Amino acid sequence: MIGERLRELREAGNLSQTQLAARLNVSKQAISNWENNNITPAVEQIRNIAFFFGCTTDYLLEMDHKYRTMIEIDDLTPEQAAHLQSIARDIAKMNRASAESKRSGPN
Repeated sequence: MIGERLRELREAGNLSQTQLAARLNVSKQAISNWENNNITPAVEQIRNIAFFFGCTTDYLLEMDHKYRTMIEIDDLTPEQAAHLQSIARDIAKMNRASAESKRSGPN
């Protein structure tokens, strides 16, 4: 369950198990056990993992199949946060249009 997602995120971040363990303040063995689904991390650790990788806990727990990132917006005004959301929607729209164009091929 969480193991596959954790391994994917760790490898995408170019981190060894030892490096990730140091960043999360746990043992390398804990990372190995989590990735191999021998044990499930405690709720607090799942929150720490999500925060570290900037993803949702739902993504880690495979409740959400899309990778959703969290962007720190504490120092932004509500207007700036809304602007970021608008930019993200525009980029997603462009990606969908590009994918559709590739599927339909040249006219």
